[in-house]
Amino acid sequence: MAIIAIARELASLGEETAYELMRISGYRLIDKEYLEKRLGDIGLSAEKREKYDEKSPGFWASLSQQRDDYLHFLKTAILEAARENDCIIMGRGGHTILHGVPNLLSVKITAPMAMRIDKSKTMFHCDNKRALQMLEQSDHDRSGFHKYFFSTSWNDPREFDMTICTANIDPVCAARTIDSLRAALIGQEKEAAGMQKIADLYLSQQIATEIIYKNKIPIHFLEVTSENGVISLHGVANTQTSIDSAVAVAHSVTGVRHVESAIQLVQEFTVMP
Repeated sequence: MAIIAIARELASLGEETAYELMRISGYRLIDKEYLEKRLGDIGLSAEKREKYDEKSPGFWASLSQQRDDYLHFLKTAILEAARENDCIIMGRGGHTILHGVPNLLSVKITAPMAMRIDKSKTMFHCDNKRALQMLEQSDHDRSGFHKYFFSTSWNDPREFDMTICTANIDPVCAARTIDSLRAALIGQEKEAAGMQKIADLYLSQQIATEIIYKNKIPIHFLEVTSENGVISLHGVANTQTSIDSAVAVAHSVTGVRHVESAIQLVQEFTVMP
């Protein structure tokens, strides 16, 4: 049981590799269509999804509540999928959201620009100039998406377990290589540790959802961590009542064994709209 996160450049055979990997491994593919549907089901509007989906937001958009909402529900959707294991997560910062999960294998698919231009011309029925513009914009957006949402570099190979250049490697060979590395690296011990880590991450997301989005308790900069059901709450609140309410809500979530609050009470604290 493992999770494979694939990041890919546009027109680098990343999608083709993921589909082949799905075929030979039997893993589920968590792609844009899957996540779009799930994000819609949990209440994120199409406007918000389109505004931030693998894009670099403008300065004000990067500071907005919509940005925080998008990131929260994106994490929730990816963690929901990861809880079932045996899945391939395509893009959307999956390798960063699941960073540190022991049974995660992260892969970047890349290709020479000339090869990507040729493929883009066929895909989008355009000339060289337009193909290059689209590729440069896509690279800029995906790099900005990771920078603004996760403070990571999409272009840094150290962010991934493996990088594959498809200049001389077709999707079948690439998929088999990824699957072989998965089998070599991820054994039963990592599987068990990974399942526990994902359970903790998902429980933290559930608690944040209950406090901020369902009960609308005004805890600013809320961070929730979980370790085997022991919960720590961090953030800032204006009143002790808000802190007590947040702790009570956290206690009510299934799977929570104990809650420790490190939420700071700052009565003069205000948040700019």
